[in-house]
Amino acid sequence: MSIVYTVISEIIQLWQSVWGFLGPNWSWVAAIVFVVLTVRVALLPLFVRQMRSQRAMQRLQPELRELQTKHKGDPMALGTAMTELYRKNNVSPYASFVPLLVQAPILFGLFHVLRHLRPTITDPATQTLYGWTTAQFHDASHATLLGAPLASTFSSGGALVAAVLIAAMVTTTFLTMRLSAVRNAPVEDPMQRTIQRVMTYGIPLSLLVSGVIFPVGVLLYWTTQNVFALGQQAWLLRRYPVEIPASR
Repeated sequence: MSIVYTVISEIIQLWQSVWGFLGPNWSWVAAIVFVVLTVRVALLPLFVRQMRSQRAMQRLQPELRELQTKHKGDPMALGTAMTELYRKNNVSPYASFVPLLVQAPILFGLFHVLRHLRPTITDPATQTLYGWTTAQFHDASHATLLGAPLASTFSSGGALVAAVLIAAMVTTTFLTMRLSAVRNAPVEDPMQRTIQRVMTYGIPLSLLVSGVIFPVGVLLYWTTQNVFALGQQAWLLRRYPVEIPASR
């Protein structure tokens, strides 16, 4: 993971140098926001592929139901038939998970890097981990957002700003989950509907609790990422509208 930490640190430093004219605080805030832009632009082809795969899966639903009826009680034959159906139609049922898997180490890496940027760290060898200079480390570790240090949490000096960002993160996460559900065809299976409902409400609620340990910088990143995701999903929905497969 040290490579991930170094890459994230270098991207933050790059954007901070671009926005350095904003001053010692807002340039680091802008750097975190533009890390989001960098990641979303880099992953856009994967999100487009994800949407195409979801639409292809929707079109195959009638055939999948036929296979389930035909091979009822024979999971091995069903699995083979489904694999062949996916191959013939050039569809991957796992494409939807790729963007999430790619984003996860970035989020964890940013969490670690911001936890590392603490003013209490004075050892030069520790400060210069992941490609930071001592001067950059000092500036970044003392950067604030509306008075709250970017590395602080709800309980360590950033309560008010962290509380606002936690509320924004939870709200935008909920809206993202809702829009993600909208971009898929209606779920017919009661169990799947229950799972979808639990995820739509459960994930935002879990963030409401866990958000208190997130650094202000991570809360800013997550909220900004959600805002970009909402815009991106709206664009993808317009370009790839929901298709309701015809029953056979």
